[in-house]
Amino acid sequence: MDELRSRRVSESMREELSELIRFESSDPRLALVEVTEVVLSPDLRRADILVSLPAAESDRIQALAGLDNARHFLRRKLMERMDLFRMPELRFRPDAASSTAAPVERLLRRVRRGRPRE
Repeated sequence: MDELRSRRVSESMREELSELIRFESSDPRLALVEVTEVVLSPDLRRADILVSLPAAESDRIQALAGLDNARHFLRRKLMERMDLFRMPELRFRPDAASSTAAPVERLLRRVRRGRPRE
């Protein structure tokens, strides 16, 4: 897949997933979960969703279990909202950078990623 298209699809998927988790999920375990990045495989069969999780270890485990439980619901809702030939399987992974990086640093990375190379 074209790199620019892949970037657009992953950013669109990140926005939709953030919205679905924040506004349409009724699971209280997902209240503090934030989608930081979506990494798509080249053939669009798999999407690794990097999420920032609560600081407490027990809350992190509960949030990952909640995401795994909501995986099929989220994928089905994404199919309704996005016009893709094939919707990838969703795999949720904790974002190691989110626990150590400040939110401003994450925003700066996103801005840099969106700029064309000079």
